Amino acid sequence: MSDRTARLGASGPPTIPFVDLQAQRRRLGDRVEQAVRRVCEHGAFIMGREVAMFERQLAEFCGVRHVLSCANGTDALVIGLAAKNVGPGDAVLCPSFTFAASAEAIARVQAAPVFVDVLEDTFNVDARGIEHGLRAARAARLRPVGILAVDLFGQPADYEAVRQVAAANGLWIMADAAQSFGARYGNRRVGQITEIATTSFYPSKPLGCYGDGGALLTDDEATAAVVDSLRVHGQGAHKYENVRIGYNSRLDTIQAAILVEKLAILPEEIERRQVVADRYTRALRDVVETPRVIPQATSVWAQYTIRVKGGRRDTIASLLNAAGVPTAIHYPVPLHRQEAYRHFPRAEGGLAVSESLAKEVLSLPIHAYLDEPTQEYIIAETRKAVAAVRR
Repeated sequence: MSDRTARLGASGPPTIPFVDLQAQRRRLGDRVEQAVRRVCEHGAFIMGREVAMFERQLAEFCGVRHVLSCANGTDALVIGLAAKNVGPGDAVLCPSFTFAASAEAIARVQAAPVFVDVLEDTFNVDARGIEHGLRAARAARLRPVGILAVDLFGQPADYEAVRQVAAANGLWIMADAAQSFGARYGNRRVGQITEIATTSFYPSKPLGCYGDGGALLTDDEATAAVVDSLRVHGQGAHKYENVRIGYNSRLDTIQAAILVEKLAILPEEIERRQVVADRYTRALRDVVETPRVIPQATSVWAQYTIRVKGGRRDTIASLLNAAGVPTAIHYPVPLHRQEAYRHFPRAEGGLAVSESLAKEVLSLPIHAYLDEPTQEYIIAETRKAVAAVRR
């Protein structure tokens, strides 16, 4: 019996982490410590050999030609947009129901995010709403150039549907795959689906380091060359030749060494996350709205997010927290309602689904090391909380 399971039988509420990074660390044994020690011994802390090793292994895992790591997932988005020459007067469509980094990156290259709505069942961008966003962009005298499709909570957006709208309007597509890395769409992994995909290695992500980190993935040689330059001060043929205005955005060698070890167990962890998600769905689908994965995709279950309607979400969250079950709300305020972004255009006809989801979503603990007794406790307390608010 694990320590975590044993605590479930103790008096008082249990201690359940939302994401158990320490359980993963125990699974890896001393491999991470040895990897860090090797970096400390050779001393190449910036762009050391582990960075190139990780990029090569990640490219093989995803089936792409080029992986270029950087300092964090937000920088990956900014650099990707800069590589597409996005700038003032341009509009990039993105969902409103997402984390701020998606819109932030667009604004940081002095373009305008144009907010569009998402689908009720998958939480990903609704391709049908893109046309409404295009009309709003043109009404604001902006030039629509691309779509930033965010893969929310672990599964890819419906890229075929998005691609049809993009092709009809001369737009490129960039995938914000910070939450879906490792998932598949059809017979392709995330990273192969669009010209550029970005990801984050924030610690709580399915593939996370022990700090910040990110990467861009592409099959295009010219794009990779520009990204490689942009991430290191816009350098040219050598360190002191600068051919463009760039960024200081490199993945630390220590973080790359840690990611090499974590990547080795990622396929197994994805399978274990699926087992946890399946158990949740079987046990909760009769009392709450459980998440749906589109038939042509898989999910890595970065979050397991249910919907609770009728204004009962916050009460259920409070009851669960009192029982020792941590929860999270991803996301309580859609971006078009945030002070920093409310002046940007939004799709004609409103963003009703994004506004509803913000009031109804609730994420439960999920990770590859969530043992069955702990999950059964979470399920039981969730059902109990739902029943309590229905009385």
